[in-house]
Parts: sequence; structure tokens; C-alpha cells
Amino acid sequence: MHISDLRIALFSGNYNYTRDGANQALNRLVGSLLAKGAKVRVYSPKVADPDFEPTGDLVGVPNVPMPVKGRGEYRFPTHLGRAVTRDLEAFAPNIVHLSSPDPSAHAALRWARARGLPVLASVHTRFETYLRYYNMAFLEPLIVKGLQRFYNRCDALVAPSQSMIDELAAMGMHTRIGLWSRGVDRTIFSSARRDPEWRRSLGLADEDVAIVFLGRLVMEKGLDVFAETAARLREMGAGHKVLVIGDGPARGWFEANLPGGIFAGFKTGEALGQALASGDVFFNPSVTETFGNVTLEAMASGLPVVAAGATGSASLVADGVTGRLVAPSGSIKTDAEAFAAALAPYCSDPALRAAHGSAGETRACEYSWEAINAVVAETYVQLVEERRESLSPYRSAT
Repeated sequence: MHISDLRIALFSGNYNYTRDGANQALNRLVGSLLAKGAKVRVYSPKVADPDFEPTGDLVGVPNVPMPVKGRGEYRFPTHLGRAVTRDLEAFAPNIVHLSSPDPSAHAALRWARARGLPVLASVHTRFETYLRYYNMAFLEPLIVKGLQRFYNRCDALVAPSQSMIDELAAMGMHTRIGLWSRGVDRTIFSSARRDPEWRRSLGLADEDVAIVFLGRLVMEKGLDVFAETAARLREMGAGHKVLVIGDGPARGWFEANLPGGIFAGFKTGEALGQALASGDVFFNPSVTETFGNVTLEAMASGLPVVAAGATGSASLVADGVTGRLVAPSGSIKTDAEAFAAALAPYCSDPALRAAHGSAGETRACEYSWEAINAVVAETYVQLVEERRESLSPYRSAT
């Protein structure tokens, strides 16, 4: 069969109402599939004022505000409902793609299995690690068991980095896991976007070394470790300033715990490319990423990267070549000391920053969205063909 023969029902917990790396990847995938003639129907919560317009046809699923304090901007899909089920039946997909293990995805999985349809699941974040940031780490084993049951009922998984694939396999999530990496838009992210005047407008002198945080300001992005690391750098006398690009519910906490931090706010498109390239070092302490889109974007912008040696960044950053990887210990104080030791040389050595930044930008050029999304389309075709073959009464016994 051809890609144009595909009819894909895609389920997402957040397709476009709040911008993040995962849903931007999904929208790019849908755009690529539609351009190749495939039919795609997206099922996700809808809101009155989403962050961006969806790519393709979007059908709203029943949902409620996320039942976690401080995260009301996120929606929690609760089930499919009759209207969505009727829409599914009318669309008649030949494959179902699940991108979040929420209740609506569980219902869609049951719906697909009852009809003999193949199911592909994509893994976008380390859901089991989120509880650590809300004082509920004791529930992590239960979440892991639930994820194992969910993913093993699918026909295959795709994950965005080899380090994440290895982790999923070790956790018993599935035996068939493919690589769906991420690309970077080189028209937006490039060292050529650096703007000294923009830096000066924020109070950054030309000689200042700006350590950048980029992302949604939520605790699971490692804000506590970032703030503690900055404090440790000050104690060491490592001259630097912190440039924060992004916004979110934990901004107040971050501002209070990051004295002297420069908060540039939420940016997108060319403004984001300008802001990121105008930094000097990128610091990503998060251990919840499965790929780390922001890490790749920073590399493409010519910044050396210091990151947690966890899933995602571990597959992107070449330690000692494009930046530094620091193995997380689970202790904020210990991690902060290790991160500060890794960051300090970049604060005082412009030649080191330039060399590692240039190497990172070269490596980022390897990530093409078109080639990356073609892998997912080919996986769809393979799964549909395998299912048709398994159901054929004329299937050969050899």
C-alpha cells in the first residue's frame, strides 16, 4: 500500500491548546502526512483560545481541567463519548495513533482492538517522573505498571531518542520500539540570529555570559535545580547572568529563587530564534524529556549545552564536544554542584564556548523533519500491511 492509502486516527492529550515540543512535532507530522495524500483525523481537547491553529481536522474529546494544583491550563481527556465514537466510525481509520496514555487513549485502544485495527503509540514525555515534583514519588511504581499495560497492548511504539528507546525496553514497555526523532527548523534556529542590540535592550552587556533557560516554567523542567546551580555559580565567583525564555505557572517561584534573572517572556518563531541565539550557554537540567527539542534548538543556535545525562539530551549532546552531560543523582544539592562545575568553564572561556557551540550547530544540521516524519509514515504502512496479512485467509503457511 501507499502512504496515500492511510487513514489515521490520531489521539493527543494536547494537540494545540498549549504549545510544547510534543504537539509541535505532532502537527508537523500531520502536515507531512496530508502533503503525501494520507487522510488524518485528530482527536484532542479543544479550547476557545488555543496557542496556535491545528494542522488538519481536529475533533474535540470530552475533558476536564488537569486535576493538579497550578496546572489548570492543561486539559485531561476523560473518555470518548458517543459523538466522538460516531465520528470515528464515520472516518473509518485503518490505523490508530496514540500519543498520550490518558483515558481517551485507553478507550481508543479498546475501540481499535475490537475492530482488529493496528495501534501505534508514540512516547513524548517521562510521565512517571512527573510525580517526583509534586511530592508523590511513592506512586511512581503504580504509574509504571499502568504504562506497561497500556503500551504492551499496542502493536508498536516509537520514541524520539535512542536513549529513550533503551529506557523503555529496560522498563518492559514493549519489545518493538522504533525511532521517531525530532527535527529543527534552520530558518529559525541559527547562530546567525544572534542580536547584540536585543541583548543590550535587556541589560546584557557584550561581555556578559548569558546562561539560558528555555521552556515552559513548570517545576518538572528542573527549575529547582537550575536556581540552585545559579546560586552555586555565584558562590564560586563564576561571572554570568541568567536569561529565561518562556512563561508558565511557576514563573513567580522562579523569579523569587533566581535573583538577577532576566525574564524575556514567551517567544515563538523568529523572535524565539533571535532570543536563543543571543544567549551564550544553554542549561537544561530536566530529566523528564524523551528527546529535548529545546536542546536541539539551542545547538542549532550555536550554543554549547550543559544538560542532565538522562533520556533525550544524552542522545544529542556529545560530552566534551558540543557541551557537557551531568548524570543526575536525585539530590538537588549534589546535582547543582555538578552542574555548576560543568558550567563554570564556559563562563570564563570564550574559545571553549565558540568551539562547542560550533560543533553543536554542525550536529544539529543532521536533523531533517522530512526524513524523520517519513519514518513514522513507513511504520504506519508496515503495521497496516502486517495486520492485513495476518487476517488474510490466503496467508501462506511458510
